[in-house]
Amino acid sequence: MYRMRGLGGWLAAVGLLVLASSYAGSAQRVAKARIAPLPASQWLAGDAEILGALGRGDQTIDVFKTCLQHRTLCRAWMPFTRYVLGDDNSLTRRDREILILRASWNCNADYDWAHHVPAATRAGLSEADILRVSKGADAAGWNQAETLLLRAADELHKDHFVTDATWNGLKAANYSDQQLVDVIFTVGQYTMVSMFLNSAGVQLEPGFTGLPR
Repeated sequence: MYRMRGLGGWLAAVGLLVLASSYAGSAQRVAKARIAPLPASQWLAGDAEILGALGRGDQTIDVFKTCLQHRTLCRAWMPFTRYVLGDDNSLTRRDREILILRASWNCNADYDWAHHVPAATRAGLSEADILRVSKGADAAGWNQAETLLLRAADELHKDHFVTDATWNGLKAANYSDQQLVDVIFTVGQYTMVSMFLNSAGVQLEPGFTGLPR
């Protein structure tokens, strides 16, 4: 180790650590799929049934076509995916998309972010709102409940635990026990999916843009 003295040396050391950290983060992502999406021409009887409405033949997005490379797991996972994305989820669509975008941001998951920006727009988030998700709970412009949702997503990511302050704040904002469970499982779903996307190397389809950088 080189010895650096004074403020200049300390700042240089901090700069090297930040640079090393950024390289470490980028090194975890791959530029080519490790597991290839399964083309619709190679689907077996029953594959379309596994994906349900999310299966659109050649137009199926690559996360689901990649999932089909492990049909047994995909068959078990898809009902939960449909629950999180569907009307049975007790959260509003706006709340749900805020949580999904924040989980995608925390996990550095370009693919999930890209595919949920249109969904977030349909749920009523403005372009400024979507960008603000990347800045987190302390960014100006969120209402109290949205601030708490973003804080819950961050706490779950960092410590796998929602603090009393955040939990009680959401309860005071009239979130039911069922909604709080859905907060946890929605963040958990997209944390897990981000692990899959990032590790399997699922690539963005043409026309999609990843995380704001």
